[in-house]
Amino acid sequence: METTIDVGEAEMLKAVFLPFPITSHTIRVVDTARLFAMHGVDVTIITTPGNTKVFQTSIDHCDSGHIRIHLVNFPGIPGLPQGFETFTAHTPQHLVPQIFEGISLLQDPIQQLFATMKPDFIVSDMFFPWSADAAAELGIPHLIYLGGSYISRSARNSIEQYAPHTKVDSDSEPFLLPGLPHKLHMTRLQLPAQTRERNHLTELMKTVKESEKKSYGSLINSFYEFEGIYEEHYKTTTGTKSWSVGPVSLWVNQDESDKDVRGGASEEREPEGWLTWLDSKTEDSVLYVCFGSMNKFSTSQLVEIAHALEDFGHDFIWVVGKFEDQGEIGGVNGFLKEFENRVVVKSRGYLIRGWAPQLLILDHPAIGGVVTHCGWNTTLESVIAGLPMATMPLFAEQFYNEKLLVDVLGIGVSIGVKKWKKWNEVGDEIVKRENIVKAISLLMGGGEEALEMRRRARVLGEAAKKTIQPGGCSHTKVKGLIDELKALKLQKFNHKIA
Repeated sequence: METTIDVGEAEMLKAVFLPFPITSHTIRVVDTARLFAMHGVDVTIITTPGNTKVFQTSIDHCDSGHIRIHLVNFPGIPGLPQGFETFTAHTPQHLVPQIFEGISLLQDPIQQLFATMKPDFIVSDMFFPWSADAAAELGIPHLIYLGGSYISRSARNSIEQYAPHTKVDSDSEPFLLPGLPHKLHMTRLQLPAQTRERNHLTELMKTVKESEKKSYGSLINSFYEFEGIYEEHYKTTTGTKSWSVGPVSLWVNQDESDKDVRGGASEEREPEGWLTWLDSKTEDSVLYVCFGSMNKFSTSQLVEIAHALEDFGHDFIWVVGKFEDQGEIGGVNGFLKEFENRVVVKSRGYLIRGWAPQLLILDHPAIGGVVTHCGWNTTLESVIAGLPMATMPLFAEQFYNEKLLVDVLGIGVSIGVKKWKKWNEVGDEIVKRENIVKAISLLMGGGEEALEMRRRARVLGEAAKKTIQPGGCSHTKVKGLIDELKALKLQKFNHKIA
């Protein structure tokens, strides 16, 4: 008697997603998990209790019944207070090693879960490089979720291959990034510390690259119409398979209710006076200023930003975050309160001290431009909204992203930051108010250059919306990848029967 198989059962994919406990990393991996669940994949997100607050509400809002969260308790680490399970802008530096230690101790229990859950494939953040070997042991595909852009990864490969930064005489002398589709220049000061000199992150990034080679392929939150030339360049030069599946926030946060809760815990929310304030403004008249969830500025830099916005002479909304005063008279909060009082009286500015519903704000017709640190999530969200940007990169791959916005696509103007800094340090560079004013005045002005930037940004915004529709590039790639994974599972299923 012939053995038969249930083809429908064989085609039902089960996946495990493993986000890394940094807000920006978690948000994009969870959004992608929701995207796969939308397409019928049975998804389990493995994380710790302290990492759920940035996405639990989004999962609760999710219409798909194909997604769930599995919690793993964070290990107790000597010297690490309970509840410190994620990295934020306010994580004390002395606790960073203990959090990393706790994350490393999660490897064994998570690997055991992999074996118990028996997923058909694993998607993990790049900072869990060991998961590629874990998937290989189970004989299933591993997809590594690479943070940032294709251009940033291409630029890193250029630097690793040609070492152009070692051939200049000073840290501030520009050098060309060889082998890229465009002539892009940087300085040593703008490179990540682990690129300039070997440290523990140098070894981590090397391990990440090795795990990518072991993986079935990589996922990047991008779309072909945005940086397709660098997607093709990256795949050709590395010889690896990669899928641009973005913009993931646009796929899964189309309703206002989804946009309202994405990335923020309820206790961090402020009263929504910003909406009434924005409603009172004319179209394209307001500058949105936000430096992401991990920014850390000195009081001196905050003062320069504040004075620049005041001198700018136009309306703005600034997500300024929360700060602890360090004993100085008046302190940063005292200064910001005085500043806020002045601009509120004139109805010229609005400050948000906690978490901001960024997707809703960017969608508002009053917003005409963005000041950004060039973090990849904010960059893509601004592109979706069709908004040009003034760029003020801080750390990670953000200086590479600035090159894409300013030099390649022409939808950004550089404020002129000269020095990369670590994410949990304030740094010693102070960008002066006159430089900020010059950039944002150009961005929001009525000159030919500003109008052309806006036109190009709007074209990309429309392309972002089309790419996730049936027949669009990202839609086709996501469907194709899922079909490919189904075929692999069916092939494996048939092989067992044979």
